[in-house]
Amino acid sequence: MKTVQIRLSLVENVNRFVNIVGRYPFDMDLRAGRHVVDAKSILGIFSLDLSRPITLEIYSEDCDDLLKEIQPFTVKE
Repeated sequence: MKTVQIRLSLVENVNRFVNIVGRYPFDMDLRAGRHVVDAKSILGIFSLDLSRPITLEIYSEDCDDLLKEIQPFTVKE
């Protein structure tokens, strides 16, 4: 499992993000505090507090291509 901090502050970003992660076969969750939703669910994402960074949990070790594609959404620490 890999974990990445992302920020989805705009509606367009949520749509682009869901389109990207939807192309990958492995499971992914978004965690904001104690709330967890499917990362491929637009409605689930909008139920989270998008004003803060969100934790993306990727249930695969072979996800380098995905990490490159979602780089515009990742939070630089």
